[in-house]
Amino acid sequence: MTSLAALADELIATDFSEIPIIDLTDAASPSLEKRELLAKEIRHACLNAGFFYVKNHPVPSAIINRTFSMSESFFHLPVEAKETVDVSHSSNFRGYMGLLTENNDPANKGEMHEAFNIGLDPTLAPEVFQHQEDKRGQGETEDLEHSENLWPSQSDWRDAANFVYERVEQSSALLKLGQSLFPLFALALDLPENFFDDKIQHPAAIMRLLHYPAMGNAEVDERTPGIGAHTDFECFTILCQGDVPGLQVQNRKGVWIDAVCIPGTFIINIGDQFARWTNDIFVSTRHRALPAKTHPRYSIPFFFGCDHDVPLIPPPTCVTVDRPWRYQPITAGKYVKMRLSEVYNVKKDQTIS
Repeated sequence: MTSLAALADELIATDFSEIPIIDLTDAASPSLEKRELLAKEIRHACLNAGFFYVKNHPVPSAIINRTFSMSESFFHLPVEAKETVDVSHSSNFRGYMGLLTENNDPANKGEMHEAFNIGLDPTLAPEVFQHQEDKRGQGETEDLEHSENLWPSQSDWRDAANFVYERVEQSSALLKLGQSLFPLFALALDLPENFFDDKIQHPAAIMRLLHYPAMGNAEVDERTPGIGAHTDFECFTILCQGDVPGLQVQNRKGVWIDAVCIPGTFIINIGDQFARWTNDIFVSTRHRALPAKTHPRYSIPFFFGCDHDVPLIPPPTCVTVDRPWRYQPITAGKYVKMRLSEVYNVKKDQTIS
């Protein structure tokens, strides 16, 4: 039987030229054989491209459409209103980030998008916060903790109250989708289906609303991309990219492959946390977004991680004599905190909570 490591090396040698589309119809099938066949498709994608589309997922299109609508209404607010919830007012990277404030590549001038970062908070996930308080009461501290979001006032944004309500539904739907993928990832790694169950009881989950303004006839400087080339931090990202293209994925030959817009699908991509956790069996692939030209582009990435206190120690199927542990053990929360601090250039004396 070919080991995961050998299969991963074989797929790396072949590279990829397109992003696969995977049908999730059998994700909850009572047939183990059907679930295993689905997991094999996911395994191939995770070991090779690190990206795949999913269709026939359980998230209702009505929820997605309403979230896009509310995202557009937020970004149409005056700058003064958006700046009342600027990320500088948060200790955990929540809130608004304006044009050119992010930069994945120091050689660039900034990135042509604005963002609104939203995470789980007591309104959306009370059980997560109760677990956190219980751990504090026992004298345990998290490396990266959940806390409240920043919301525009109702007078600034007429959809504010509705959006909080919608976020409960949206968050619940995407959390269920993310959690439903873990048994398939486990099978893909030749592990028992329930391997991750106790590691995603209180998962990290961050949503970003992104807006790329249309540049029109303005000359586009290569040093001001939509989003510069990067990899994501968490286990994986669930992306709904709307109907305006712009996302590109880089294969190992350095070729940029267009991630075209396919209605009714999400794009799933493996993040650095999962790559590290699987000893680089799963691939975290560089990707970027081009500046929008004739039409504004909106996208909604949902970053899904495991519980913050889970140690990122590779499971036995990901370690061989030829592929020993490549990284020092670290908890998931500490790892994400470290990566966020690097990108957002957090001051040393700033507390992340």
